[in-house]
Amino acid sequence: MDLKVSVATLADWQHAVAWANNEGWNIGYQDAACFHATDPDGFFIGRVGNRPVGAVSMVNHSASYSFWGNNLIDPEFRGHGFSHVLTRTSRAHAGDRLVGADGMPHLADGYSRNHGLIGVHDTVHYIGRASGSVGDGVVRAGREHLDAIALYDSTAFPAHRRKFLSHWLFAPGHEAYVRVVDGSVTGYGVVRPAPLRHCIGPLVASTAEDAAVLFDALTSDVDEVSVFAPEHGGAFLEARGLKEEFRVLRMYTGAEPRVRAERVFATASLELG
Repeated sequence: MDLKVSVATLADWQHAVAWANNEGWNIGYQDAACFHATDPDGFFIGRVGNRPVGAVSMVNHSASYSFWGNNLIDPEFRGHGFSHVLTRTSRAHAGDRLVGADGMPHLADGYSRNHGLIGVHDTVHYIGRASGSVGDGVVRAGREHLDAIALYDSTAFPAHRRKFLSHWLFAPGHEAYVRVVDGSVTGYGVVRPAPLRHCIGPLVASTAEDAAVLFDALTSDVDEVSVFAPEHGGAFLEARGLKEEFRVLRMYTGAEPRVRAERVFATASLELG
């Protein structure tokens, strides 16, 4: 079977969302629109004849950093090497940028051998019921906060992702909160609806206390939540009763970016970092 790969439209990408949700990945209702708007040329669909059978994304966040995700194959078409074809196309889109990705730990040797990805730390998926309240210094984020949030976020993420955040913070159903202490941002977070449970991410904060206060605000109007937290940032989640479900491995094609990684208490998503 011949696979033809092309840039995916947002309509095409609904096939990838369906495959991912059928596997239980709990993709948020607005994720596809926010992802696609960040880098419309970074989403690829593979077809056999006219039938979509696979997908992958490689989102260029900046001139120096990309994130690889959504490596999905229709279960009926696995075992034909389509994933490798899609990956080659997506890597060309990244050019010579540093590439980040999250993958399953048991596949780490293959990621390293085939794609040059080296693991640096675990990311833990937590789920559970939470019920918080909005505390001191925390307010709903508005458009007037976007520049300050994007600047703060850039201290902990390997690119200035204002474009992504302009969609992510304010998408329908998304609720974003920011904490401001003495006139300065000390953290922000987003909660969004998804098929299985609400998802929280990113959650970026200067201290564990800031993260906990923001988490409580994010859970003030939801029930069960899903959080992908770097392994250093899960203690306050466990203290609130969330349980580890599984782990993925954060990987890069080069040296780990020199950012304030300790500020990241939850990633935005596995697909975009």
